[in-house]
Amino acid sequence: MENTEIMKFIINNLSYVVATLGILMIVMYLLMINLFYNLNYMKKRYKKMMIGVDGANLERLIIGCVDDAKAVSEENQEIKRNIEDIKALLQQAITKVAVVRFRAFEDMGSDLSYAVAMLDSDNNGVIMSSIFGREDSRSYVKPITAGKSSYPMTDEEEDALKQAMRQH
Repeated sequence: MENTEIMKFIINNLSYVVATLGILMIVMYLLMINLFYNLNYMKKRYKKMMIGVDGANLERLIIGCVDDAKAVSEENQEIKRNIEDIKALLQQAITKVAVVRFRAFEDMGSDLSYAVAMLDSDNNGVIMSSIFGREDSRSYVKPITAGKSSYPMTDEEEDALKQAMRQH
């Protein structure tokens, strides 16, 4: 079709063309109204989000969360340092203890004598023993280094030392 034919078609069908354009304008107008309401709804939600709870805006809330996260991270680092310090102290603390009770003399009625081994995690510590008799009682302390003593030990002291070293 040429331009003249298009013009003749429009002139002959002018009422239809105007009606169609009118309908298109109404549809466009309705779409604009819908977009306007949606935009206003989104603006209200955006303002509400930006204002936040109790007047704190989103930026302040995010900055507060970041600051809190940094504080928690610093506190965790301090806790980790404290744990390492505690671990170092526990390496030297008495954590292994064993007691062996025995009857030192056949004519005594019960197991009143004892040997106590107290060791740290490296098997360093002491063995304390007490021998109870009718007339007197004697106590002995022997240092232990790496699970051995430089002093001679009784069978009961050896037994207490072995029991303590089996712990942990």
